[in-house]
Amino acid sequence: MISGNALFSRNVNFRYRADIFFKHLVSIVALFSVLALGAILLFVFAQGGMPFFISTSSGIRLVVQRIDEINVNGINYINHKTFIDIPKNTDFISIKFSSDSIEEKTLDIKIDNTEKDPRKKLTFTHNDEVNITYPESYVYTASWSAAISALEKKIHIILPEPPYSVGKFISGLEWNPDREKVFGIFPMIAGTLLASFGAILLGVPIALICALFMAEFLKPKFAAVIRAGIELLAGIPSVVYGFFGLMVIVPFVRSAFNVPSGNTLLSAIIVLALMILPTIIMIAETSLRAVPLSVREASLSLGASKMQTAWNVVLPHANSGVIAGVILGISRAVGETMAVILVAGNSPHLTFNPLSSVRTLTSTIAMEMGYASGRHSEMLFSIGVTLFSIILILNSLILWFRRRMEQE
Repeated sequence: MISGNALFSRNVNFRYRADIFFKHLVSIVALFSVLALGAILLFVFAQGGMPFFISTSSGIRLVVQRIDEINVNGINYINHKTFIDIPKNTDFISIKFSSDSIEEKTLDIKIDNTEKDPRKKLTFTHNDEVNITYPESYVYTASWSAAISALEKKIHIILPEPPYSVGKFISGLEWNPDREKVFGIFPMIAGTLLASFGAILLGVPIALICALFMAEFLKPKFAAVIRAGIELLAGIPSVVYGFFGLMVIVPFVRSAFNVPSGNTLLSAIIVLALMILPTIIMIAETSLRAVPLSVREASLSLGASKMQTAWNVVLPHANSGVIAGVILGISRAVGETMAVILVAGNSPHLTFNPLSSVRTLTSTIAMEMGYASGRHSEMLFSIGVTLFSIILILNSLILWFRRRMEQE
């Protein structure tokens, strides 16, 4: 029979080993979580930085359509479905292939490697009727006519795009990734900041007043009911807010201001303000309720009214939690996607008119990532890095402001 001391010792040893096991388990999970987050950030930053340091390819690339066998600079390619890479600094390309006619098709391309303008970089010579077009920047297309357009034989000559300028990317006013390969995101940066700051200016005062009312003036039972409703609002998906904005706010803005379309910056500000209200109210109200009762009693004993105590004593004591709520609200406003896509209009043009259409950084990523490729896809990652940097800078400024207030 096991004695009581032995049983107690066995239980202590079991708990000790269990504590050690869970300690190491939590450490391993935390380590892998940090490594995974670091890998994701490294991948995004690497993809976002590539277009500013690396060309899209080392040399010219060819893509053939409906040509079974082709000879490029003496090398035969049969049923080639991928890029035909031309070595860097090649100054001449000779292309030959057979067609349904007896005559062999030839296309000679002279390359001026010193020319920076892609429209002047290539000179074409051919022995048959061929149509040379420039459908988009850095891409030429040579096509040979057929009975129907679906049977045309085509060769796409893709020039390497040089590294893009960071200054042109940040300060550029035009976003045209399809034809001209122009990637200026300043209008999207302005749209993001205008919508976010507008939502903060509209939403934060309302949220603070609601939080003060719930924490200081409302009876606990009624406050609990309202708190549950606000928590429910915080869990509603953003697309539902966007649909509400599309059905209610957009028609209201259109009729109230007599504008052709209600998909405007003002609509985005109102929707974002509604979305950040629950988050800021919950965190601010929790911080206000955590202020010690003695602080309130001391203020009231000195003759201050309940409103003066709430506004001048309780709120400053809870500023740390209130600022944390504001930071979360700003982060949600800056990073919001679906709701903004539905109500903002998504016009990539610079405007400061609240009744004009705007596009945000997140909207651009969401709308174009599905079909983007090459340099266009890399630039969308660069937009993600820019968005991350904006949120980091804004949060740092708010934290610095809070420390400054605490020191004073």
